[in-house]
Amino acid sequence: MQTRSKILDDLTQLMSNAVGVAQGAKTEAETALKGMMDRWLADRDFVTREEFDAVRAMAQKAREENDALQARIAALEEAAKS
Repeated sequence: MQTRSKILDDLTQLMSNAVGVAQGAKTEAETALKGMMDRWLADRDFVTREEFDAVRAMAQKAREENDALQARIAALEEAAKS
């Protein structure tokens, strides 16, 4: 009975170690894949969401300023006609 318990303890320990190794390998594989994807995306000159949002905000501001200037020019031209 004593040897059987020892065998089961060893088997349990072996399985626990195997699960730990598998989880470590999974984490390592995910990290490697993420690194490869980041490099691939960087090589393709894609922009990040933050960069896209910043440029979009700049374009919106420029559009609003352009509209304001057009209205001002129209008002000045109308005043010059009078």
